[in-house]
Amino acid sequence: MSIQCKPVSNALTTPRTHTLRFVPRNTANEQNLAADIHRNQPNFSPEAVETILQAEDEAILERLLNGEQVTKHGSFSWYITFTGKLENADDPTPPLEECLHIDVRISQNFLERLRQAAHIERLPVTEKLPVITAAEDTVLDLRDVLRSDGMLLITGHDLAFDRQDPASHCLIEGTRSGSAVQSRVGTVTNTEIVLMPDVPSQDDPWNNEYRLSVTTHYTEHGTPRTGIYKRLLRTPLTVSLTGGGGPPINIGILTGNAAAPYVSVTGGSVTADETLRIQAVLDVRQDLLLFNLLNMHKDGQTGAAVTVSADGDQTLQGFSGSAVSSLTVRVNDYAALKELIRNSYGGRLVDVLEVKQA
Repeated sequence: MSIQCKPVSNALTTPRTHTLRFVPRNTANEQNLAADIHRNQPNFSPEAVETILQAEDEAILERLLNGEQVTKHGSFSWYITFTGKLENADDPTPPLEECLHIDVRISQNFLERLRQAAHIERLPVTEKLPVITAAEDTVLDLRDVLRSDGMLLITGHDLAFDRQDPASHCLIEGTRSGSAVQSRVGTVTNTEIVLMPDVPSQDDPWNNEYRLSVTTHYTEHGTPRTGIYKRLLRTPLTVSLTGGGGPPINIGILTGNAAAPYVSVTGGSVTADETLRIQAVLDVRQDLLLFNLLNMHKDGQTGAAVTVSADGDQTLQGFSGSAVSSLTVRVNDYAALKELIRNSYGGRLVDVLEVKQA
């Protein structure tokens, strides 16, 4: 058994100090107390003990109403107190609901028993922060996709902010460059924010990786608190292909904030414009990557996976019914790509590709 507490900052002191605040594990009621007493005194049933505990309250109240102080030897004393002041000794008594109170005094013996048996568990210092648990494009119904013509649903807790407060906002910033405070915000509550994204441009078209954060004031004079989404958002990339499989208008894909793309689309076969996804998955057991094409549904059709273990060209096959029958990609920096997928994307990196027939 231990008593939990945590340091809490006292902003009214200069320099700032901290106090210890008790953190209750739960709240015990009379049923819990009755069960505890029954465990130590099994001759008394929990129901009988609970009845006695409730009767004790009535007995104490009756004694207090009789103008007595009530003392349980070795633990607590209950006594009447008054608040407020009288300008003159013969002024009428203030209303009892304003001046009459009950105080409870703890005996020194009981306090010493508590201190001698107590074990303290200090919890780490934490601050109330906005917590973003998910971000989803509601048009495509896909998580972590960011589109300027889409609707972004942000969910979590403690997210609400005052749009009239210049220090409170939702921010989208590129991992290489560019940032934008979101202005087209619809719903703002503690558990969700809905907005039409303002997506800042970055230095190169393959830099389509963005961070999302929410900053808010919880009190009028409090410090602004910022919560950062742990996952990264990615915008769709446009790839233009000729119908006969000629070279595309070159654009990098599957890259972070690098100045050169880790992967580039170099060719493919397409019969009509189509939006699809390309994913790269880290196979930890074999320490290599698996590439394949996906349709736009969470559990939809997929193309065959291709094993990638070094720089070079790879051809990915489309899936049934797709206007893109194949897509050729060139891995330019396999080591950097694998590190990005492992460290920043939890083993799976996906880009949305808007494939155009040139």
